Amino acid sequence: MDLATVIGLVVGFGAIVMSTIMEGGDPAAMVTHPAPILLVIGGSFGATIMGVTMKDLAAFPKTLIKAFMPGTPTEPTEAIEQMVQFADRARRDGLLALEEDVKNIDDEFLQKGIQMAIDGTDPETVREVLETEIAALRERHKAGGQFFANLGAYAPTVGIIGTVLGLTHALEKLDDPAAIGPLIGAAFLATLWGVMSANCIWLPIAAKLKRISGEEVAYKELVLEGILSIQNGSNPRTVAEKLKSFLPPGEREDVGEVKKSA
Repeated sequence: MDLATVIGLVVGFGAIVMSTIMEGGDPAAMVTHPAPILLVIGGSFGATIMGVTMKDLAAFPKTLIKAFMPGTPTEPTEAIEQMVQFADRARRDGLLALEEDVKNIDDEFLQKGIQMAIDGTDPETVREVLETEIAALRERHKAGGQFFANLGAYAPTVGIIGTVLGLTHALEKLDDPAAIGPLIGAAFLATLWGVMSANCIWLPIAAKLKRISGEEVAYKELVLEGILSIQNGSNPRTVAEKLKSFLPPGEREDVGEVKKSA
């Protein structure tokens, strides 16, 4: 579970509830009228679904889960240590010496690249294949994040539609002044839920998915450069320094040193 996502939701909705109470309002009033909520959620999803494919729609549950449980990320420092070790062994004993090691690699992307290098694949072909895989990954992630970005874009507009419908209904009750107030209040709940769902749920989730994707792509780009360096027979020290440039300055110290001479 990604605590940042949960904390963000709790803080965001908590601030809305607390401010409502401080202003003398009743937070329960936001959920006692289901019609505006149904209109905003259903209308937003309907508009979003029209703009995507069934494949995108089928991926929605998995993408939503990823925003809350992105899985255990592979640490770049661990990958650097491993590739420096491979570089040292390949430089001393040749790429074929990595034949047994490659079977124990957990990262499929790294395993695939090292295996291609062992098989004697041309470096340009290795780069082309792995870069294509990274580009495909980026596009898949972009499609998943765009679904939530579209929800965030449509929700406020659908909320306004709900408010207009509610106000139209309220105007039909001009002969009953006592009923107009509650009807107007219920009408503006649609705008509230449209804006609130967009800015407290959908757009933040889209931003989280974009961040997760960026980290995964950056990791694979680091691995790609490491694989090509190993294939080129680069010095392990050079490999370590090259790959450490992908890390923030505060995380570079001692990386690639422990296993460098293994």
